[in-house]
Amino acid sequence: MLFMHPDLAFIQAKHHQQELTAYADRRRLLTAALRARRIRGDESDPDGNPVARGRPAGNLAKCPPRAAVPARQ
Repeated sequence: MLFMHPDLAFIQAKHHQQELTAYADRRRLLTAALRARRIRGDESDPDGNPVARGRPAGNLAKCPPRAAVPARQ
């Protein structure tokens, strides 16, 4: 029968606990972000495009479509 060295068992247990803590932190942050997003509501411009937070939606007219023109010779 093969026995594990006590230091190795301690290191593995510590690493596993760190992984569980990191997973719980990621889940907590994601839950908080989703909750804040739900509270904030759907922020989008009249066209339905999402608005970047902290940036103005803009009031400039869209550029007209361009047609290809032959090159000058």
